[in-house]
Amino acid sequence: MIDEILRYNKEFVASGGYKRFITSKYPDKKIAIVTCMDTRLVELLPAALGLKNGDVKIIKNAGGTITNPFDSTIRSLLVAVYELGVNEIMVIGHTGCGVQGMNAAEMLELMRSRGISDEHISLMRHCGIDLDSWLHGFENTDEAVRETVDLISRHPLMAADVNVRGYIMDSVTGALSPL
Repeated sequence: MIDEILRYNKEFVASGGYKRFITSKYPDKKIAIVTCMDTRLVELLPAALGLKNGDVKIIKNAGGTITNPFDSTIRSLLVAVYELGVNEIMVIGHTGCGVQGMNAAEMLELMRSRGISDEHISLMRHCGIDLDSWLHGFENTDEAVRETVDLISRHPLMAADVNVRGYIMDSVTGALSPL
C-alpha cells in the first residue's frame, strides 16, 4: 500500500496538484484544534467546520486527549501559541471513539500476540513507565474532553489569554456539541 501512495505522490507533484494547497505556516484563523486520529474525522472534521488548508493547526492523537502535561500535544500547542500566533484552542472529541473503554491489559496482550516479549514490557515498567495508566483509555468522552480543556487552560506555560473550549463531534453527521 505504501508503494501505491508513493506512486500517487509522484504523479500529484508532477501534475502540480499541490498548487491549490500552498499557504504559510501561520494559521489564518489563529486556532489550534486537538482532536482524535479517527479515520472518520480525516475529511469530515474540516468539512463540517468549513476549514481549508492554512486555516488552523490540527493536532491529532488517539482519543484527542492529553494524558500528560508535558506530552507532545502540549508541546505542539505551546509552539502554536507562542511561535505561530494561535489565540484559541478547540478540543474536539467524537462519538464512538475507540479509546473510550480501551483496556491496558488487553492492549498488552495484543502486543504479546504481535511478538513483544514480556522482557520488553518489564523493561518499560523498570524504567518507570506506568503501562497500565499510559495504555488505559477513558470511560466517558465528555469528561475526557473536559479534563483536557482544564489541563490546557491551567497549564503553567499556557498564556492566560488563550481561549480553550471543548466539543463533541458526531462521527456521522459532523454536528458539534459544546461542553
